[in-house]
Amino acid sequence: MSKLLITDQTFSAIDFSEKTVEIGEYEGCTFINCSFASTDLSNIEFAECEFRNCDLSLAKLGDTSFREIKFDGCKMLGLHFDDCRQFLFSASFEGCQINLSSFYKVNLKEKSFTHCQLQEVDFTETNLMNASFVECELAGATFDRTNLEKADFRTAYNYTIDPENNRIKRAKFSQAGVIGLLSKYNIVIE
Repeated sequence: MSKLLITDQTFSAIDFSEKTVEIGEYEGCTFINCSFASTDLSNIEFAECEFRNCDLSLAKLGDTSFREIKFDGCKMLGLHFDDCRQFLFSASFEGCQINLSSFYKVNLKEKSFTHCQLQEVDFTETNLMNASFVECELAGATFDRTNLEKADFRTAYNYTIDPENNRIKRAKFSQAGVIGLLSKYNIVIE
């Protein structure tokens, strides 16, 4: 049985929580103002696709493949990216709400997050080497045994990172952001 292949199509204002997303491969497709909230996207492959102003909150991502994906202005609450197929996982995020999501052990080397809300996101054991967090809000985000080497946090804010429990060699922080590296010591900085 051949796998469904959908290429270079634009899907606009479709509520996929009411209409089933067909299992197959979507290549070069654009999804605009679509809702995938609580939808099962398991075993679907997305390659070189763009999601603009979509709601993917609480979607199931079991063995979902994201290759060269751009998420722009999307609501992505409570997603388990750690359930995705990790082979060739590649995505960029701009202006997205990714709160309460998990990237546990996901390879995000050289990936970018720009103007995103990443509150209470789990980055435990994630590879964020050379990743950038431009104007990102990271309150309550978990960094535990995370590779942050050469990561750029200069314009990120509200993060707490334990330098003793994470690899931070040559990571970049702003002078004001250094407080997030010292919070565990319960010291007063004036």
